[in-house]
Amino acid sequence: MEVVSSSHSCLAFNRTPSSAWRFPGNGLGPGHAKLTRPRSAILCVRSGTASNPADSGKVHASHGFYVSDVDAALQGIPKKVGEIEKMIIPSLPEGPESSLISTGFWEWKPKLSVYYEKSGIDNSKAPSVLFLPGFGVGTFHFEKQLKDLGRDYKVWTMDFLGQGMSLPCEDPAPKSTSGELDEDTYWGFGQELQPWAEELVYSIDLWRDQVQHFIEEVIGEPVYIVGNSLGGFVSLYLAASCPHLVKGVTLLNATPFWGFLPNPATSPRLSKIFPWAGTFPLPSFVRKLTETVWQKISDPRSIQGILKQVYADHSTNVDMVFSRIIETTQHPAAAASFASIMCAPKGQISFEEALSRCQRQGIPISLMYGREDPWVRPIWGIKVKQQVPESPYYEISPAGHCPHDEVPEVPGKSLAWWITGRLQAS
Repeated sequence: MEVVSSSHSCLAFNRTPSSAWRFPGNGLGPGHAKLTRPRSAILCVRSGTASNPADSGKVHASHGFYVSDVDAALQGIPKKVGEIEKMIIPSLPEGPESSLISTGFWEWKPKLSVYYEKSGIDNSKAPSVLFLPGFGVGTFHFEKQLKDLGRDYKVWTMDFLGQGMSLPCEDPAPKSTSGELDEDTYWGFGQELQPWAEELVYSIDLWRDQVQHFIEEVIGEPVYIVGNSLGGFVSLYLAASCPHLVKGVTLLNATPFWGFLPNPATSPRLSKIFPWAGTFPLPSFVRKLTETVWQKISDPRSIQGILKQVYADHSTNVDMVFSRIIETTQHPAAAASFASIMCAPKGQISFEEALSRCQRQGIPISLMYGREDPWVRPIWGIKVKQQVPESPYYEISPAGHCPHDEVPEVPGKSLAWWITGRLQAS
């Protein structure tokens, strides 16, 4: 296999031999690939089209990455020289080759509507895949996956309540029910609590319930669920709680913890010690603190700095991600929602307990982690791997907290390999 050009540093892509397979072929979906065992290392390149007619028929590569044995690395076993095979990872589809994306709102509860996007083929036998975003982003972070994987699967993604385009369309706690409001007025900072917001807390329990009912009422069938960061925790939590709705879980740099205050369902006495736990209306001391913090973190310069931290490859175009985050911060409900999220109770079970339940219930899990993530460092992925040693582990480099957006071909192809393997094994 000839590689004519390479203009990017190699991407390291490690995976375990256990439950890890290589699927040669051009298709991503079931029926397109033949199952073969991988070698200890594979050099993969992202293919492109030849710009010079004289080069027609040659492979043009702009990116490359390696696949190697994580288990061997953990045991200190040196890699054998020469055991490298070259293979092609197709570039993302563009224009008419990509899957069309449609959008919608699902009214789950009064005044609480969930924004979602979907793409995919009409084949009723095609698996459904649900992507869950990290904190502060939304459906737009999976646009590449919708366009790519939608050619072979039914693909869905949504914004969590209190984030993105799933922020409320009315003030949960207005300052006044009469008169015109100032343009700079923050929603949720008043004292007149609306009936629909009486029990509203933007917690991980709420998001788990949101995803559960979305699968039941909108998708209508069990899914392969893929979550990045916060979305990874929610994915695992949902699978542990509702195993009948989940065919498999893929964690993309999943955060291993969320929330700090005790959960009232599991620690009722301890939870009463804390004066506020994310409910509406916000107490006066919380409102003052939120205004100060919000002005800082919603500043475009702060957001640019965060994106530079979480993206290892600074050549990645994040203009759309940046503009959509800015757009969300300008919503009048964003500040109070942020305060509720930050002070909401932790989940009823921990990340480790959710992982153990999934393992006991036989829910397949795959792991994909960007090696240069400054927040969820590889050690967290390795800890998960040690708890579920039968799960394939993919470590991608250079990639940070959002490998699905930095190097979308790699998680996309890996996910397709894994799903196809699960289907062939069933």
